[in-house]
Amino acid sequence: MKKLVYTAATIISFIALTSMTLLQMGEFKFESESHDFGTIPFNKPASHEFVFTNVGKAPIIISEVAPSCGCSVADYSKSPVKPGESGKIKVTYNAAAKGPFTKSFVVKSNTKTPVKTLTIKGNVE
Repeated sequence: MKKLVYTAATIISFIALTSMTLLQMGEFKFESESHDFGTIPFNKPASHEFVFTNVGKAPIIISEVAPSCGCSVADYSKSPVKPGESGKIKVTYNAAAKGPFTKSFVVKSNTKTPVKTLTIKGNVE
């Protein structure tokens, strides 16, 4: 009986602590998680800023923004984004190949959703 009570108490404590930790995390709220450039000229890089607000209860720290290929780069807020404040992730596609494109950027952070994917698309003339 003691083992059962001890096990139940341990499980309840673990769940309570985990729930409290999740409540104290930062959380992204992006204006948009995708962007369509439409038609862009060949060999002229195109950029877009993804703007987000921290709607969580702790600062957001972005550890990495990884593009899906070497034809695009990302720059992002390096300092922590406090609750209620906004941050930006600027992505640039180099437009060195003609035709339609769809590229993604994987955002890694300390938020409730630690991996987020942003997408750009368009057509290079």
